[in-house]
Amino acid sequence: MKLKGKTAIVTGSSQGIGLGCAIELAKEGADIVLNDRPGSEILADAVKQIESFGVAAHGVEADAYTREGAERITSAAMERFEKIDILVSVPGFNIRDSFLDYDPDNFEKVISGVLTAGFHMSQLAARQMVARGEGGKIVFISSVLAEIANARCLAYTTGKAGLNQMMKLIAVEMFEHRINVNAIEPGWIDTPGERISYDDETLMAEGRKLPWGRMGQPEDIGKAAAFLASDDADYITGVTLPVDGGYKLRHCRAIPQEKES
Repeated sequence: MKLKGKTAIVTGSSQGIGLGCAIELAKEGADIVLNDRPGSEILADAVKQIESFGVAAHGVEADAYTREGAERITSAAMERFEKIDILVSVPGFNIRDSFLDYDPDNFEKVISGVLTAGFHMSQLAARQMVARGEGGKIVFISSVLAEIANARCLAYTTGKAGLNQMMKLIAVEMFEHRINVNAIEPGWIDTPGERISYDDETLMAEGRKLPWGRMGQPEDIGKAAAFLASDDADYITGVTLPVDGGYKLRHCRAIPQEKES
């Protein structure tokens, strides 16, 4: 129960990586403010799931991609719990297309979700942490694609690369306030979003090709987020932590060779 008595906001937390992070923080004792878009049909179920761990949970329907939505989430957290100790900023989605065909409006939408939403949420949460004067933890969910030029992921990779740099700059400015700011780079994670683009057979086949022999799961990212949100990570700030089962190094394995007799 390393997070007992702490309050955490986890955006985009009704399913996938966001819910995985919320669950792992709740297992460590944190009260959780969950978030999903207005009209969500699954946010209430996510709240009940978090409450089953014996912690308090509060769901907020708001568009975290916008300043107004981020303000609503932050205000709701303060009204319900009167403090924000932890922010895990998860929102982000990908629209795949080639560079030559990429729709400009889609580019703006992806950048808004991947990068701009992180700015809004982190600034508002950090202001509350600074005003309280007891430090805090900010964890951004980035991606290994921030460092890999993956075809047909133009806006997503661009946004995640920007997110990594933004994280470092925020970390530097938060030194004096003892607010740890870090990012997690998931590899290929089995989420509802991935299942829009790939079927079960494809995901299982691709997972077997990875060094760890499987796709990543939301709880893999959640466990890393719980660590970075805990006092165990007090001396860690301004870093990106790959949680990818060796994804970035998958092409570095030696080619088997027969031993000379």
